[in-house]
Amino acid sequence: MDPVTVAKAGPSEFTAPERSTRQRRSRVILVIGKLVLGLFFLALTYKGLIRIFDDRNGRFWSWDAQQNSDEHEQSRGSQYLLGVGKADITGPVVEINMMGYADPKQVGSGLRQRLYSRAFIVGDLKNPEDRFIYLVLDTQSGDTAVRYGILEDLAKLGGDYAVYGQHNVAVTGTHSHSGPGAWLNYLLPQITSKGFDKQSYRAIVDGAVLSIQRAHSSLQPGTLTVGSTKVFGANINRSLYAYLANPKSERTKYNASAEDDGTVEKTLTLLKFQRASDGKSTGVLTWFPTHGTAMLGNNTLISGDNKGVAADLFEKSFSPEDDVAEGFVAGFSQANVGDTSPNVLGAWCEDEIGGECSFENSTCSDGKSQYCHARGPFFRTKDNGASSCFEIGKRQFQPARALYDVLDQNGTPVTGSSVKSFHTFQDMSNFSFPLANGSYVNTCPAALGYSFAAGTSDGPGAFDFTQNDPNAPNASPVWRVVSGLIKEPSEHQKRCHFPKPILLDVGEITSPYLWTPNVVDVQVLRVGQLVIIVSPGEATTMSGRRWKEAVHDSAASLALSGSDVDPVVVIGGPANSYAHYIATPEEYGIQRYEGASTLYGPYTLNAYINLTLTYLPHLSPSARTKPAPGPAPPNNVNRSLSFITGVIYDGKPLFKSYGDVKEDIKASYSTGSAVKVTFIGANPRNNLRLEQTFAAVEKLDSEDGNWKRVRDDSDWSLVFNWKKISEVLGTSEVEVVWETEEWVEKGEYRIKYYGDSKSVGGAITAFEGTSGTFTLV
Repeated sequence: MDPVTVAKAGPSEFTAPERSTRQRRSRVILVIGKLVLGLFFLALTYKGLIRIFDDRNGRFWSWDAQQNSDEHEQSRGSQYLLGVGKADITGPVVEINMMGYADPKQVGSGLRQRLYSRAFIVGDLKNPEDRFIYLVLDTQSGDTAVRYGILEDLAKLGGDYAVYGQHNVAVTGTHSHSGPGAWLNYLLPQITSKGFDKQSYRAIVDGAVLSIQRAHSSLQPGTLTVGSTKVFGANINRSLYAYLANPKSERTKYNASAEDDGTVEKTLTLLKFQRASDGKSTGVLTWFPTHGTAMLGNNTLISGDNKGVAADLFEKSFSPEDDVAEGFVAGFSQANVGDTSPNVLGAWCEDEIGGECSFENSTCSDGKSQYCHARGPFFRTKDNGASSCFEIGKRQFQPARALYDVLDQNGTPVTGSSVKSFHTFQDMSNFSFPLANGSYVNTCPAALGYSFAAGTSDGPGAFDFTQNDPNAPNASPVWRVVSGLIKEPSEHQKRCHFPKPILLDVGEITSPYLWTPNVVDVQVLRVGQLVIIVSPGEATTMSGRRWKEAVHDSAASLALSGSDVDPVVVIGGPANSYAHYIATPEEYGIQRYEGASTLYGPYTLNAYINLTLTYLPHLSPSARTKPAPGPAPPNNVNRSLSFITGVIYDGKPLFKSYGDVKEDIKASYSTGSAVKVTFIGANPRNNLRLEQTFAAVEKLDSEDGNWKRVRDDSDWSLVFNWKKISEVLGTSEVEVVWETEEWVEKGEYRIKYYGDSKSVGGAITAFEGTSGTFTLV
């Protein structure tokens, strides 16, 4: 086997200037800097303000004139115990229904970008047991079964990992609709995936735990800095008609300009992790809302969608000279994402009439929703949304990186040494609580309305369902019969959910097990003045604002981070247990998709706010108690149905071997071209190759004659396609496509394929395939 080294490159727009010039300039600056620093310390020593070594206390750099600790904390931030980690969670990339669009025909056929878990740990230096883990998974959401699995595996690790538990582990998803499904806890999302798949589930759990282990092993003192910036061109409101039902006086507060009119949140909040030992940055965590639906419903390649793109671009944007630690991790978390869309050109009818979709209910000339499709920035490129997805990811990355670059000067240090968190479970099937006016209201057992089945312009539904369908639905009366056959809602349930016409009374169906959760997670994390609401559902734009404002005001009145520090509140989700949507009561009354998918009735948002504020005192620096755990939701991992067949065996053509080239590359290509090669393949489900790759691009080093890896299947530009040729014979083929970048270095290259075949007896054998050599000119 040829010797191979890994030397992956990033795009030229993020590459450092010519090394030799830059290095010479850096050395000159370094010499001058050392000289100035030496003179400065000499002057200070001469004046008696500082001593190189203080014999009285045995400390280096001991100040004689004591600095005020509060001033130091305000200027540099408090120190915390910080750790970051990242690990592969890419499940089966073929033959498994994808999670998000609920389309049984959307079945994985390959891989565009690997999926990851990114773990961020924040702890109190003085009280190390006070800490939390914030996970950002490249999945559709957090989930009850996944969270149970993570907590169980952490408990098995024991020792130092005993500090992690229900109260301080938050499992959020980026809401990508391009990942493999069949891993969720409840029946409803399992229906389109043909049930539950242990391989898909274990890939997420194992990778999440590995990312936590890596973050835990990297724990050391450091500081946090928070800042915000505006992101334009990456989201719009896909349910503007419902948003406009909110009070005008409230909407006006957020209408800053024509570009930032308040219909969606344009603010991206960034938290920078910086270790104290050498001042190097170890990671960033951001919050910004845009749906993971830039990859369209006809896409069958696994990816992290636009959030995965943004994270990957950020992590690969640094040159060796940049002041960042090895293993830098960038998490791009969701926020109040419910009514946002990355398809920023709006919803258009793709029928004979054309034109924009109906503003009120997103239908076209036939009165149905099927032809109403949202358009991304490159919708004319027929690549199932890939170009638009990359662009939306880049539009988040670029302002985030620009903010990062000036954060030391313009950011706000996180101050206040305490780190706190709380978690409890709440049964939302009949939660009674008071509104601000003193009247008591109730939540309801979970139910989905008719407009849920209509889908959205990001992914329209089927049949004759439409959005904005309250009270008596316009759909065929046949659906009323079908709904009743599944479970006829009681009159009390109908009144509780009014004006939602109930299509699926999911919260009251227990056969064969619960279809959706009635018990949800209530969780909030705090470090210094930063408060993180962990939302189990997709809060809409205005829901998120009301929730954050209520928490901000309560946190300020409780002085959770001190009386002179203004709380910074963010919302992250969907997390922990996927509880669908959280619309405002006004939006709920319109009954578009988001309102119809608000599970627990018109007061769902009010209930979440009430519960959050009730437990917020547990985040006080002096708090020593935690809320009661509440009623535990079921763990359906070992009782879930599955009609997913495994790989029986692989086959290959006569006189051929696995990995043989079936259709080779050409001798040369110009940069910007697509390089394609086809191999005799085997089913990728035989080995997920976690922390590895199915495909790679290697470049020949002209100096030492060795091949160096420059791309793998974590790179957006390298696409892995798998195709079953014969079900009976078990034969398949793999096409690897390198969409060469315009900036790529010219030279000699080859493409590698790594696979695993399964024999009739069940033995799995690894193999490799290698293309011919080609030249980029």
